Amino acid sequence: MGKLQPTGHMRPAKSFLWPSKTARKIQWTNKYFFGNTGNKAVCLLCHETIAVFKEYNLKRHHETKHSEFGCKLSKEERKIKAAECVKRLKKQQTLLTKQSTLQNSATEASFMVAYNLAKRNTPFSDGEFIKQCMVECLSVLCPDVRSKFESISLSRRTIVRRIDSISDELTEQLKTASKDFVWFSLALDESTDNEDTAQLLIFIRGINENFCAVNCVEKSGLSWNKMASVTTDGARAFSGKNVGIVKLLKNKLQAQDTDSDILSFHCILHQESLCKAALDLKHVVDPIVSVVNTIRVRTIHHRQFKSFVEDVEAEYEDVIYHNSVRWLSLGKVIKRVWALQNEILLFLDMKEISHDFVTKIGCEEWRYEMMFAADVFEKLNELNVTLQGKGLFAHEMWKHVKSFKAKLGLFARQAGEGNFCHFRLLGKQKVPESVSAKIRDHLQSLEDEVTRRFQDFKKIEPKFNLLSYPITADIDTAPEELQLELINMQSDHTVKEMFNAKFAGKMFSIFGSTYICEQSFSCLKINKSKYRCSLTNINLQAVMRISTSNLTPDFKKIVEKCDRVHLSH
Repeated sequence: MGKLQPTGHMRPAKSFLWPSKTARKIQWTNKYFFGNTGNKAVCLLCHETIAVFKEYNLKRHHETKHSEFGCKLSKEERKIKAAECVKRLKKQQTLLTKQSTLQNSATEASFMVAYNLAKRNTPFSDGEFIKQCMVECLSVLCPDVRSKFESISLSRRTIVRRIDSISDELTEQLKTASKDFVWFSLALDESTDNEDTAQLLIFIRGINENFCAVNCVEKSGLSWNKMASVTTDGARAFSGKNVGIVKLLKNKLQAQDTDSDILSFHCILHQESLCKAALDLKHVVDPIVSVVNTIRVRTIHHRQFKSFVEDVEAEYEDVIYHNSVRWLSLGKVIKRVWALQNEILLFLDMKEISHDFVTKIGCEEWRYEMMFAADVFEKLNELNVTLQGKGLFAHEMWKHVKSFKAKLGLFARQAGEGNFCHFRLLGKQKVPESVSAKIRDHLQSLEDEVTRRFQDFKKIEPKFNLLSYPITADIDTAPEELQLELINMQSDHTVKEMFNAKFAGKMFSIFGSTYICEQSFSCLKINKSKYRCSLTNINLQAVMRISTSNLTPDFKKIVEKCDRVHLSH
């Protein structure tokens, strides 16, 4: 067979490869002077951007705006020129990136300073002072980076905005955390600021499945059926039978779930402080407080007394005022007056000041009662300090109160026998039988008052015991919903964690006191003072949220959010 000859209309086949996308873009760069930044095309000549990187768009832009550029250049010269333009663009982009990074870092640093100002209850205007100090220090230590610190904005208005943003971010953290709460409790207290505006503090202790305790001042979108308890200072506005906040909260809860109820408690610290009234030592306390006021009320007398006790090298340099608001005040006042009694008598005699204290201190029975007052208030102060311990749960506070009540019983029995071995001052004295009997009565009255005032905690003592000693708990007296689990746990200790997860969470969430509110009111007084009268309630709320929270702001997240807001505008 002959070979098939190609006709005049047929040509030998050729292999043809389309250039890759990257190769095409390089060609377009050399031809139309366009560079690629992200998903956009940027003209290397006028820096105008084109959204879609297609040859038609690039060609139209180049012929419309730069038709005469490079028309006399050879292909190789255009390639060199385009490379120079690309290099220049990348250099500019690097510089802009560095500037953007520096600006973000400066903004983040500004947020950090604002956070620390709020955390330490410092005036917003101190931001500018801090900046001045930093810049001057860097001028000496590291002049090369001074300009970076000068770019940090710390003006008063900037600090206000920063604090608001941080407060909002903490609020979001709290709302996120609250979704995992299985139980939560409230601590409520109210006070007034320097403008007589009522300020209500609400602290929430939430317990999640991992028993992480979170304290916050904020409504966090919590479910009412998860509320375990409310603790207040016992004021009528909170504990009123018909319109008190506790009653209203119970009504709100029962409206959603008729079988639910919340426990309500009167702050342990407040009750402990009120118990001292049962001692009936007014005839001892009044002359002591009065003599202190006599010495301190007139400036010249106070100055002379301080100079006098310094000259005689007394144990203390001054007497101290009694403040009825401060729980530990009275015990310290009595202790100080007892230590300086000789110096006080000498000073009153030198100044020819007649005072009832001189007569009282000369009476042997009154002296014994003063020693008792100093000793017993010292015991009360020790309990008070223990109850103020950070992170104490309600069942732990109740344990300390029970222990103190048992000690009072011991002290009363020993006092009846004339034994004061556990009292610092009376233990060194031979106390007459008649005085011992009176002191015994005082101690019994105090014990009875402690029993009376802590009835709300006494009612749930079985649950506290169940929480503290589940291994030895009495099955028959335990709540019915826990009896079977207790049997399982006491038979197999490996299921203890399961038991805790179902019961202990509620107990751990309870506030034993409103001391956390009292501490926060100190912060409020610092922030809303006569020196910061322009602070608005919104600013105050933001500062209080920051200063009382244990959460740490995500500064980078806040900066990114600010950048998005600026871009949207």
